Amino acid sequence: MNLWFRLLLLLLRRPWRNPTSGLATTVTRLRVWPLDLDFNRHVTNGRYFTMSDVARMDYVLRTGAFRAALRHRAIPIVGDALGKFRQELKLFESFEIHTSLLGWDSKWSFIEHRFVKHGRVIAVIVIRGLFRSPRGNVCPTEFARELGLEEHSPPLPEWLTQWSASCDGLSSCLRDGESL
Repeated sequence: MNLWFRLLLLLLRRPWRNPTSGLATTVTRLRVWPLDLDFNRHVTNGRYFTMSDVARMDYVLRTGAFRAALRHRAIPIVGDALGKFRQELKLFESFEIHTSLLGWDSKWSFIEHRFVKHGRVIAVIVIRGLFRSPRGNVCPTEFARELGLEEHSPPLPEWLTQWSASCDGLSSCLRDGESL
């Protein structure tokens, strides 16, 4: 099933979904459809990232982050993504995506998507993203305040800060390469 159909279905179900706190975990239930599969007859790696987009939209809608984005006329931007795959998903299997905000720094917000089947985490997608308005990036602290959260992020795991630093290093290398 295409991303747009899943997104439409999510929006149609929205009135029955309860709002939640910015630090709560949202759960999006999905099923594997034929267009999600690769030649090995399991969900293709890239599709996990696409399904994470749908789950992230559910999170943004339920936490009220979309209202803050509208006030700033900001759009969400994914800067970097990391995927860890542990077990395959096959045709017509149902699963859940558990989405949560891990925290933020001065520029980025970090969101985790855990793919869960039969109570077991089978894949994890982590993104660092931001909201960009016509005046530039919106500070994650400002978003936290608008969501009713404390301005200080929960402590970020060491692996996450190391990953973020490596992404910054790669960005720096790319910028240096552009000047050649």
